[in-house]
Amino acid sequence: MQLIFCRLRTHQWCFLLFNVILFHALLFGADVVEEYLLQSSPTTYADTQTLDIRERARKLDMGPVKRNASEYFHISSAEACGDGDLFLLAVIASQAENLTQREVIRKTWANMSQVQGYGLLTLFAIGIPQTQAAQEEINREYENHRDIIQGTFLDSANNAIVKTTMIMRWTVTFCPKALFILKSDEETFVNYRSLMEYLLSLKRHAEDLYIGRVHHQVMPIRDPLSKYYVPVSLYSRKYYPDFCSSTAFVISQDVARKVFVVSMDMETSMPEDIFVGICAQKAGVVPIHSSRFSGEKHIRFNRCCYKFIFSSFGMTGDELVKAWEEINESRQCTMLDMYYGLIKCKALTYLDKLTSHRSTSHRSTESEELVASPH
Repeated sequence: MQLIFCRLRTHQWCFLLFNVILFHALLFGADVVEEYLLQSSPTTYADTQTLDIRERARKLDMGPVKRNASEYFHISSAEACGDGDLFLLAVIASQAENLTQREVIRKTWANMSQVQGYGLLTLFAIGIPQTQAAQEEINREYENHRDIIQGTFLDSANNAIVKTTMIMRWTVTFCPKALFILKSDEETFVNYRSLMEYLLSLKRHAEDLYIGRVHHQVMPIRDPLSKYYVPVSLYSRKYYPDFCSSTAFVISQDVARKVFVVSMDMETSMPEDIFVGICAQKAGVVPIHSSRFSGEKHIRFNRCCYKFIFSSFGMTGDELVKAWEEINESRQCTMLDMYYGLIKCKALTYLDKLTSHRSTSHRSTESEELVASPH
């Protein structure tokens, strides 16, 4: 093999080099372009509305909510944060009846209370379940773990924004000393170590931080038959402002206050991640893109790849257990291991996406044929 490489001529070396570069460009090019194009630029707060929102957020008084917590929370967990400083508060949006998924998360990626000596707290945000029997199970779960925030609204997909607003209300009321807040879904795997190491490395002051996988120039759906239908009267612009996927994003404490202030005057008939993005824009906060957040994508598991990324969506209970066990092995990942891991999980993720697309197209074609020829 060594002899073959020695005999390669200049144009052959160039051809090999070109293919290597092309392979990496195809695999990582989109992420590099996103990182470059979707980074925030310095913001000036010229308009009166933005300045007013920021001032209201700075002077926000949550005393009335503290005194009347039962109006807003069925289970408030008011003492969960304590009086000390907290580096990262993680709140996982969970469906009320999904006790099993919460238990798996507790035993896997959320089974940490600090990273490098910095405090970390994980809580679950839920609404009211459909039955009293389910509520009694939740009450027992809360007695065992003391990590549940429960609102007074019915837990349903239609109340996703209400749940997100509840998370913001709870955070600024009962955990105002948390430096950063992670909001994630129960289907998402989060690597606390890599995420907190990144947050610790930030050179900037922890203000106006809103980071995740950014969606750029998404157009409102105007089809009245769609469940995501947004009429012009609710949002009239051609594109939504840039926003982070709701599967996992991080904000600083001041952004939680600003989003909460804006949310009080906002309509809630839109997807929750877009809702947060609009609130952030009104408050003069620009989202920061990081490709280490997966967004709605499921990243194929690789131990070294998962040690690098911040999140992966669409994880089953068994996958969470496997991922947690393997990334917590004592074996370290060398630079070569990390490189190979990123290449492998990136390539397999693209293949999964391609296979899924072909499968969807095939099912659509079959459906059309059945409709055209019912016999």
